[in-house]
Amino acid sequence: MPAPARSRLIPTLPIFHGWIVVGAAFAVMFAGFGVGYSFGAFFTALEREFAARRGDLSIVFAISGSLYFGLGLASGAAADRWGPRRVAFLGMAIMTAGLALASRADALWQIYLAAGLGVGIGVGFSYVPSVGAVQPWFVRRRAFATGIAIAGIGAGTLVIPPVAAWLVGAIGWRDSYLVLAAGTLLVGGTGALLLDSRPQRRGLAPDGLPAASPGIGPRAMSGLDFRAAARSRPFRLMAIATFLTSFGIFVPFVHLAPAAIDLGASERAAASLLGLIGAGSILGRFVIGSAADRLGRRRVLIAVVAGQAALLVFWMAAGQLWMLAVFAVAFGLSYGGYVALVPTLCADFFGARAIGAIMGAVFSGVAVGCLLGPPLAGFAFDRLGSYTWPIGACALLSALAVVASIRLPDPEGWRADG
Repeated sequence: MPAPARSRLIPTLPIFHGWIVVGAAFAVMFAGFGVGYSFGAFFTALEREFAARRGDLSIVFAISGSLYFGLGLASGAAADRWGPRRVAFLGMAIMTAGLALASRADALWQIYLAAGLGVGIGVGFSYVPSVGAVQPWFVRRRAFATGIAIAGIGAGTLVIPPVAAWLVGAIGWRDSYLVLAAGTLLVGGTGALLLDSRPQRRGLAPDGLPAASPGIGPRAMSGLDFRAAARSRPFRLMAIATFLTSFGIFVPFVHLAPAAIDLGASERAAASLLGLIGAGSILGRFVIGSAADRLGRRRVLIAVVAGQAALLVFWMAAGQLWMLAVFAVAFGLSYGGYVALVPTLCADFFGARAIGAIMGAVFSGVAVGCLLGPPLAGFAFDRLGSYTWPIGACALLSALAVVASIRLPDPEGWRADG
């Protein structure tokens, strides 16, 4: 019997290569979401520059944020076919170009196109491929590894919005966009080039075990195709829950800083609240991801969604800056845990065969919540002079998401025909 050919295998490194992929995904999301969520740091400067209302400016983030997830199905399917490296790098290049063009804008509609479409397409073509690339490398520590990768979102949100706010004050919003463009290409582009979703090319199975190791579930390296997954009950329930929570997730990213300014905070102090969301989300991805691997991912998901609903009610009652700071950290913890758990549960239920397309489809409903939530909250404020009603509506939708999450079956006992 001839010896197995190894010419197609890529040499392995002393460290399990799955962690290299985790670091690469971290870098892509650090750059993409960090820059995307820094829009609040530009809010007041653009409001003055273009004499715009809050509802009008909120459309910029609504466009970009809806594309983060609205393009998930297309980018995930493209990554399944052509690999995450090419798709994610294309996203980082488009985002870089959009930021550079935004620096030259002379009218608000140009900001819509450059910062809205450019940043949105860039993140939309990099997020799902990056997270999807991590899933085939892990089974036992999948939630923890995914949490570390997605912690790039929290780290970017912690670092980049305060830096952007400082830049806007020091060199103006136009040159600040150019600095962010350069950083996106350097950090995000480099991370994209290191993505890899095929451990078998290195002679490995998930968790660093040799290929074809015993104990690796049948769906870990293969799994359901997209059509079979999309017809299933877990897919529908996760899509519904993710859609409902999206309103409560994205309204704070746009309106928490303006709400703080209304309470008397400085622009820099208000922008720092976004950094606190990022700090909380980093903790959430590590702590909640690790806890989910031990306590059960479905059970922890329910707790996280319930926590988000309760925190939005707390925001409604917050009348002082310190209360908004407490909300920002706790909200980040909940939000960080949620976005780490959903991709993990997708892989638990459906395997890695079509993980990009499945994740993209589950997250596609988020596009609607992001497209509608921040502008509707902004227009409600313009009309009512208060955020109470829009925040209350977001809390109610999150409560409904708890119901959908409770109805999810246990991934360990679920079968596609059961």
